[in-house]
Formats: sequence, C-alpha cells, structure tokens
Amino acid sequence: MATTVTAPVGNTIALAEKYLPILDEIYKAGAKSSVLDTVAERVRWEGAKKAYLFNTEMVGLAGYDRNAGFVPGDVDTGWEDYEITQDRGRSFMIDAMDNDETLGMAFGTLVGEFERTQVIPELDAYRFAKYAGAAAAAQVKTETVSAANILGYIDDATAALDDAEVPYEGRILFVNPNTYKFIKGGVTRMVMNRDDNVNYNVEMFNDMQVITVPSGRFNTAVTINAPTTSAAAGGYTATGDAINYMIVHPSAVLQVVKHQIPRIFSPEVNQEADAWKFDYRVYHDCWVKAQKTNGIYVSHA
Repeated sequence: MATTVTAPVGNTIALAEKYLPILDEIYKAGAKSSVLDTVAERVRWEGAKKAYLFNTEMVGLAGYDRNAGFVPGDVDTGWEDYEITQDRGRSFMIDAMDNDETLGMAFGTLVGEFERTQVIPELDAYRFAKYAGAAAAAQVKTETVSAANILGYIDDATAALDDAEVPYEGRILFVNPNTYKFIKGGVTRMVMNRDDNVNYNVEMFNDMQVITVPSGRFNTAVTINAPTTSAAAGGYTATGDAINYMIVHPSAVLQVVKHQIPRIFSPEVNQEADAWKFDYRVYHDCWVKAQKTNGIYVSHA
C-alpha cells in the first residue's frame, strides 16, 4: 500500500521569508548604487516588463498683452514607459550531509555570500556602465587624475552641472578608491592638540555625498554573461574604461528592482536530491531619462 507524505512546504516558505530581510539589508549596505533606487510610489507597473514614470513637459513664458491677455501654452503630461531587460538567476544545491557536518554553515552562509559577492557587484557594474553610456557627450571626460588636479577637475564638473541647471542639492559623487585617495590627500584639515582620533575620510565634498565604488564595478561598459552550464562562471565582465569619478543627480535616473526573491527547498521537499536547494532570481533595470542626460557627469581613464 502506497504511503502519501506531505512535504513541509510551510517551513520552506518560512525560511525564504526569514532570508528576505537579510538580503535586503545586505543589498542596502553593499550596493554602492542603492542610494539611487527610485521610490516605488513614483513608478507604475503594467504587465511583466513595463515600468512607467510620470513626466511633464511644457513651453516657456510668452509676452502678456493688456488687451488680448495670455498667450496659450502647450503642456504635455503622461506616463513614459521603460522596458526591463535584466532577468537574472541561479540555482544551487548543498548535500544534506555536507550541511549537517558543517553545523548548518554550508547552507547558512551561501545565501548571504551569494548576495554580497555576486549579485551586488553585478547590479552596481551594470548600472554605472549604463549611466556612463547615457550621459550627455559634453559631460563625459577622459582624464588622468592625480593628487594635484583632482579637486580642480571636480570643480570643473560641478560648474558644468551648475551651467546645465542640474539641481545643486542631492548630487552624489561616486569615486573609485584611487580617486578617493587623491581627494583625501588634497583636502586640508586641522588636527587639535591631544586629538588621538585622526580621521581623513571625506564623507561630503562641496555638499555632495561621497561614495567609494570598487574599481571592478566602476567601468564605462560591461558584458553581462549568460551561461547555460553549472560550471560556467556567469556574472559580468568589465569591457570599458575605468571610471575615475561620476556625479549623478538622482532625478536623472530611474532605477528599479521589480522582483527579487530566494526560493529555499529543504531536503524533504527537494525532489531532485537529498540536498538543500537555493534558487535566486532578480528582475531589475535602470535608465537615464532622455531629457535629463546632463544630470550625469563622468570622468574615465
């Protein structure tokens, strides 16, 4: 007589829900570009692949006639649509005995390490490359930065943004570690007597938040790899020039993660093997708004 076994699906769902806030914390702490995430309330979704952002365009002032009054003006309002292209995922299995013999650490560390070492660097690299590629041509510079010239270069960049009427408040200065070293060396500080806590970090520069981006994630172009075998490395490959620094005003970009979810199957549920199974999928994209390409300034090697 056949025996029916009911798989503990509830426990599996509870595990996934347990890891979701952990992944969210790791993303916010580790992703250098997360500061540019678009507030969910500003985006409308239609179907699986379309994101819509409300946009308003209008003409300027006209002369006022004391007899005829006002000259009519055109205003165009509507939802601008963007198509999501990045649908990424991977599946892992850890043998039940391997996990048992490591006191649960084999599976317990997999989820967080995958987010930290694979997912976050790829999201950052893809976003910065896309922003660099879409910036207004006049605001993309080829420069060799040094301690002697970096402050002057950033002054030139902020002047260009000012001239393009990009809002002053809210700009973010992303820099690679080498550029950040030059900025720290170029800023004069005073240290009080008996002050044994000397800190040369620069968190704000010219009212811009300063965020250091690892060089491997900070290039003008990347190739997103799409392997079909388990042994292939996947991820991304930097194919452009190293970025020295990038100034971005958040209003110039639209950046969303529509779907990010882990699926966790215990050995009792997994039908493929006596193993813990971890499926991960992230569905995301980013864009530079066509009318705001001057909200990004890029310096690359």
